[in-house]
Amino acid sequence: MTMTVENVKVTLKKISSELDDVEHRRETLIKGTRGMIINCSKSIMALHRGRCEEAAKLLDEAQADLCSLRTHVKGDLERYLLNAEQELVEAYQLKCVYEKTHLAGIEELNVSTSSYLLGLLDSIGEIKRMIYDNLRSERTTDALGLFALMEDLYSSIYPFSVYDNIVPGIRRKLDVAKLLIENVRSSLTEESSRNLLIKKMDILEKRFGSVK
Repeated sequence: MTMTVENVKVTLKKISSELDDVEHRRETLIKGTRGMIINCSKSIMALHRGRCEEAAKLLDEAQADLCSLRTHVKGDLERYLLNAEQELVEAYQLKCVYEKTHLAGIEELNVSTSSYLLGLLDSIGEIKRMIYDNLRSERTTDALGLFALMEDLYSSIYPFSVYDNIVPGIRRKLDVAKLLIENVRSSLTEESSRNLLIKKMDILEKRFGSVK
């Protein structure tokens, strides 16, 4: 009996075709998500500069790209979408904060559970930047409102720290968020003390003026 490898060759040819398809889809996802991340980053910068319409347009493009990229996942390459999805969640939630609307739910953003949780935590850092911008502009009331939002987000997500094995990185991001909150708390306390000192000086100045 003559031994042949014809069946093996046929199988290997099929495997080669399958792997070529996976590699092509993987490259498409890498390139596409890179563009998504860039648009989300530009959107965040536009928001901080007060260009909300530009930010919204960039996010619309990012969401459209995500919808298109999903057709290349086919159940085996989901991990290549995670970073881009997190960036989208972060940028979109920041847009909601600037527009003073409710934060977006996971259904509205159509992202994975992990991406949603991690993206929410990332948005805390951008809210911190908003707080400092408000403090520089002496909008203390707005800064305090944003700080309350930071704390509420953190306390709402903290219980998910037990799922660090399922959502890798969530515990680390929670630690970072906690540090950011403490930094902002310190800054707000200093600002409050400064304002109190100014008020007391104004009172003394008025009294001194009345004596004259």
